[in-house]
Amino acid sequence: MDLILSAFEILMRWDVALALLAGSVGGVLIGAIPGVGPAVAIAILLPATFSMDPIVGLTVLLGIYGSSMYGGAIPAILINTPGTAVNALTTYDGYPMTARGEPRRALSLAYSASFYGGVFSVVCLILFAPLLAKVAPLFGSREIFLAALLGIILVVVAHRGQALIAGALAAFGIFIQTIGLEPVKYSQRYTFDQDFLGSGINLIVVVLGLFALSQAFVLLMDEDEKVHLTKLRGGMFQGLRELSRHPRIATVSASFGVLMGMIPGVGEFTAQFMSYTYAQKTSKRPQDFGNGSSEGLIAAETANNAVPAAAMVPLLALGIPGEALTAMMLSVFYVHNVVPGPALFQNRMDFVVALYLALLILNVLVLIFLLMATKSLIKVVKIPNRFLGVCILTLSFVGVYSLRNSATDCVMAAAFGMIGYILKRLSLPAVPIILGMVLGGIMEVKLRAGMARVKEPLDFIDRPVAFILFLIIVIVLVAHTIRVLKDRKERKEAEWQTKTSSTNFGGLMLRRKSSFLKGRGKQVRARHSKLLRRLTDLF
Repeated sequence: MDLILSAFEILMRWDVALALLAGSVGGVLIGAIPGVGPAVAIAILLPATFSMDPIVGLTVLLGIYGSSMYGGAIPAILINTPGTAVNALTTYDGYPMTARGEPRRALSLAYSASFYGGVFSVVCLILFAPLLAKVAPLFGSREIFLAALLGIILVVVAHRGQALIAGALAAFGIFIQTIGLEPVKYSQRYTFDQDFLGSGINLIVVVLGLFALSQAFVLLMDEDEKVHLTKLRGGMFQGLRELSRHPRIATVSASFGVLMGMIPGVGEFTAQFMSYTYAQKTSKRPQDFGNGSSEGLIAAETANNAVPAAAMVPLLALGIPGEALTAMMLSVFYVHNVVPGPALFQNRMDFVVALYLALLILNVLVLIFLLMATKSLIKVVKIPNRFLGVCILTLSFVGVYSLRNSATDCVMAAAFGMIGYILKRLSLPAVPIILGMVLGGIMEVKLRAGMARVKEPLDFIDRPVAFILFLIIVIVLVAHTIRVLKDRKERKEAEWQTKTSSTNFGGLMLRRKSSFLKGRGKQVRARHSKLLRRLTDLF
């Protein structure tokens, strides 16, 4: 109880309250605009948060991260266009509700499910915070290195069908991190005698380039789309009553979100599809899924909003981000010399609980705001793409230049913006690059520190937590290899069946064509013989 009271004292400041309000409302607005998303907004705001207190800066970023999915449901339900990538599954059942004249019911249900998922995950993590405080000291340099390595492996294998390119991009991120002064002897690496590379490539420059500038280029290149909005009818509070009729689906979906959020590299998509599949298989009306099922909408929205709070666990407990957004937040910790990891849970537990309480208050603020302001809020969907692109481009370059007052950083950000644009057009992931940069630095430092007491290779995993992490890494790699081989075998079997069926069909068509030609030949010869007899009789 004393811990919660001290956490509330941290939050009871006017600047923290203002940050909560700005983050929650701003996140909803950003999420409601298709094509922007929280990654772009957080990338743009990062330079500004460096001058704030850690709790204020992180509260703003957490507000945007946690509330953007609420806003992303608005265009997903009304115009069948997800506001953020994780709202794609919301369109399956949200838009069919709109098509049959129930947009307000769908929005209200989405808000209620999101609120339940967000509050459920925060309550779970506050209850488990003492347990995390006991487990965190068991992680030394070797354990954190193995955890970071596991994080990169999970991120790579999570890109099913693109694991090879994801691994290459993660390796590229690790290479970028090595440019500049190495952290032990401070010798130059990969600078090629260029002064501007001596201090390395700034993470924020890469983030702004890959996410903000690349998205600006996409918006500027694409044509503006005409949006036709449906009028809202009905009460906005009916979703709360309807959610209470499906407590099992809401609770199981939120549990999936908490579990998947704590695993680096997994995130919202896996939690969503697991909860959606569970809801469909256990539903009395599975045929309604994809056609406006309230259970399907609850499963999708509850799961994705339970992830943000859970994703903070590996970040705070081990200093290991599981995705691009938490990797950006990690830089705010480092700027203010607040190092996430076991020491944070031992020495600053009130700070950790304050962050979770901020997420709890954030969900309440967002729900109240959305229930009251949805009718006015939906107008942001009509903002033209190119106008958004120009705004993002301008704000991004201002943010990059403000880091070190360097025009070179702007050029480098533009270069990474082009790389990000190419990756977007090729439908390739940019997240592994960022996680490679962040986790690569952690791995290098922890590996050097851990190797000081290692005499033989097996000494590296001679402690229980290190051995468990090593075992998990082996299991993940073996399972992924088996899955790849199985997919390849199924693909070959499918290709063989297609080839066989096409060959059989081709042979059948040839036989039919041959018999048809033979029949036509007989008919032609008969006509010629008849014509010859007539000519003979005539002459």
